Order: sequence, then structure tokens, then C-alpha cells
Amino acid sequence: METNEFNSIGIDGRLDWARIKKLFSIGLFAAILTLIADMMLGWGIEDESLSGILRMFSAYRHASNQMLFAVAVLGMIGIILEGLCYFGVYRLMAEKSPKHAHNYRTGILGYIMFGPCGFHIGVCATMFLYRSLTEAGAANVMETVDQFVDYFFVPPFVLFWIFFLILVVTQISAFVKGLTPYPKWCAIFSLPVGMILAMAFGVFGNHAWVNAITCAWISVGNIWMFAGLLLMMKKAEN
Repeated sequence: METNEFNSIGIDGRLDWARIKKLFSIGLFAAILTLIADMMLGWGIEDESLSGILRMFSAYRHASNQMLFAVAVLGMIGIILEGLCYFGVYRLMAEKSPKHAHNYRTGILGYIMFGPCGFHIGVCATMFLYRSLTEAGAANVMETVDQFVDYFFVPPFVLFWIFFLILVVTQISAFVKGLTPYPKWCAIFSLPVGMILAMAFGVFGNHAWVNAITCAWISVGNIWMFAGLLLMMKKAEN
């Protein structure tokens, strides 16, 4: 096999639209599942006297330990399913541009590996640690939490965004260059567009429902992408 030849990993050269539709449908379900987890966690008011990650975390103080566990599990399952369903997008570009497909597959693997620990599990573990230390009356709570974040939360978080960037840049490039069966303008059905739409709700201020939506910005991006690609599938098949 030539180095630039497409490795089909068990799928033939003809687009299997039924399978792609199933992947997008499962991906949409997974995105909604993750949305529920995100909004459960984010439904709170931020402490405006704080800044940065501490201000963000302050909106999550309402979450009980049981809720933190549920959010971590739902988010983990949802992110893994989303990542697996990205192979539907991968398949769209595989025939015309193996290079794009291989780059996109790299992004998928990073999304699956570092998404759960870089977001839901990491955030929920940090909140659990903060609450436990505070309730125990421990000294230097914030110093300990800061160290925990630096050692265990930040590394997978940073790695996630590196692979995420590979994922979204590759997808947008493939669509804009006409390397998929979809019209080029369908590049708008990508994660960053939906994420920007979610973050735009921040203009309404520090309210529980606003913080819940902005907390779910990546989930909204996935819903936007999977729903849009499903709606436009007929144009791509023709």
C-alpha cells in the first residue's frame, strides 16, 4: 500500500449513507446527553468577586456529591460517543482526501482520550476536593485545590484543546475545499460555530440559565454540527 493511499479500516470506497446517518443520529443523542450533564453542573450563579477558573467553579457549588458523580458519568459517556460518531465526518472526507481523513482521525482519538478527563471528570473531581476540604475545615484549601488543578486538571485540558484544534481545522478545511459530498457552505455545521452561539448567551448576564448554557458550549456545538449535517444529508447524497 502506498503511503498516501487511504487505509479503509474495514470500510469500502463507496459511501455508506445509512451508516453515516446512524453515526450522526447517535452523535446527536450523545450531544444531548452531554448537554444535560453540562447544564446540571452549570445551573448556578457565579461569584462576581472572583475571576478566572475560580469564578467559573463558583457556579457549581450547588452540586451535591451525587450530582457530581452523575455529571461525570454522563459527560464521560457522552463525549466518548460523540468522538466515535465523528467517524461519520471522517468518512465524508476519506475518499477525496486521505490526508485530511488521517488528520481528522488524530483529532478524534485525542478528543476521546482527553475530553472526559479534561472536562467533566476533572471539573467534578476538583469540586469534590474543594467541598471535602472545606467541610473538613482544612487549612490552605485554595492552595491545595490550585495545586490539584495544576497537576491533574490542566495537563489533559491543554492536550484536549490541541487535538480539538486539529479536529475542527481539518473538518472546516475539508468542507471549504469541497473534499466532502456536502456543499462547501456546510462548513458552518462545525463545532466552533455552535460553541460561539452558546457563548453569545453570556450577554444576558450572570443568571443560572445563562451559565448553564455557556457551560454546555461544546455540547451545543456538537448538537449544531450533528443536527445540521443530518438536515443537509439529502443535498449531499444527490
